[in-house]
Amino acid sequence: MTVTATRKLFGTDGIRAIAGEAPLDPITIYAVGLALAHSLKHSAAQPAVLLGRDTRESSPWIAATLAAGLRAAGAVVESAGIVPTPAVAFLARTHGFQAGVVISASHNPWIDNGIKLFGSDGFKLPDAVELAMEDEILHHASKNPAPDPASLDPVEDNPNLQADYIQFLIDTVPGVKLEGLSIVVDCANGAAAAIAPELFRRLNANLSADITLLNIAPNGRNINDGCGALYPTYVAQEVQTRGAALGLSFDGDADRCMMAGSKNNVLNGDAILLAAARDMKARGLLTGDLVVATTMSNMGLEAALRSSGIRMLRAPVGDRYVLEQMLKHNSALGGEQSGHILMPHLATTGDGLLTALVVLDLIARTGRSIDDLTADLKVFPQVIVNIKVREKRPLESIPAVAAAIRAAEQDLKDSGRVVIRYSGTETLARVMIEAESESLMRHHSEAIANAIRHELGV
Repeated sequence: MTVTATRKLFGTDGIRAIAGEAPLDPITIYAVGLALAHSLKHSAAQPAVLLGRDTRESSPWIAATLAAGLRAAGAVVESAGIVPTPAVAFLARTHGFQAGVVISASHNPWIDNGIKLFGSDGFKLPDAVELAMEDEILHHASKNPAPDPASLDPVEDNPNLQADYIQFLIDTVPGVKLEGLSIVVDCANGAAAAIAPELFRRLNANLSADITLLNIAPNGRNINDGCGALYPTYVAQEVQTRGAALGLSFDGDADRCMMAGSKNNVLNGDAILLAAARDMKARGLLTGDLVVATTMSNMGLEAALRSSGIRMLRAPVGDRYVLEQMLKHNSALGGEQSGHILMPHLATTGDGLLTALVVLDLIARTGRSIDDLTADLKVFPQVIVNIKVREKRPLESIPAVAAAIRAAEQDLKDSGRVVIRYSGTETLARVMIEAESESLMRHHSEAIANAIRHELGV
């Protein structure tokens, strides 16, 4: 399968780039504010827009620049400060905002940043709306001088909004019992660092859980730096070193959750989906006995779900596409191998902290460890190769690449899967091959990756 990108600014998760460089330079950011406010005028004469940000050093000036554009077009702006992406989705939906904007580059390095847009319903803005905004953004950015971020007033944060989100988490999974558990929590020096300490303090009040919080001292440049959901082996090693039972690991904007068991083992989104699906089915919550995963989810997840009488449907990579299929098929559970877990009966978007509470509640109710709950998940050998590319040409139009893909598909047939796609948030081509034969997996992944490097590599 090949996924190509045609949009100029918005990828699968908003706009993302090196902070200060196009399309995340001051004039483009200002133009995003103008275009968003204009697009909201049909719903309110003076639309209210909520901002939230992660801990990158560029986030405050991006917030100020975006707010200036919004206000210039007649919008009212309020800020929740440093909060996870799902907090903005929740607050936009429940506090009467016409839109929510998250300033974050998720799992990317600190030099990057991004802009994600949510509607008043708490869902990401549809592709069509973002595409309609692009023309205005690009036109304004090409015709006008850039505002100086240093001349703009900083956006004042409302701490009550952060507190409202914490209360939402506690209320949504009520009665979570942590007593007797030993947990390591990696906040990635990101948005979770502003929420997790108070959340777990309240959950553990008057209980005897042993909770260790790591990477909760962001300095603007240490977000995702060798820690967090992109480096799940970090928390796995910490769990083993400390003799803990469970590790939780969030990415920079805390919409993902990865886990680790007590055996120095990483448990990704596939394992979380398996444990949650079985529990939801047992409680009559898994509508249609269906889980929506992505093309990247392991064949082993599909087999384990099938053994429990649960069907698995694959969607393109990207939580917005998983959600589309979930809504289409009335599915109550979906997610990605990367740790985005979607439970629409609880929230409109993936929420790493909420996912963690759901699993902690499952462990407490069943008395079973996360290792036990996922013990029969057989992971087929899988490799993912990322290739930096200079452009995103349709891969099927490149003869050498297309030939390498066909050879892999013919060789593996029913004993493996070949997924080739461009990243929606980075200038990367991703080669994923999964097979019963590790040697064939590695042979074909290298052949396809080399063909892409030769044709498009940087």
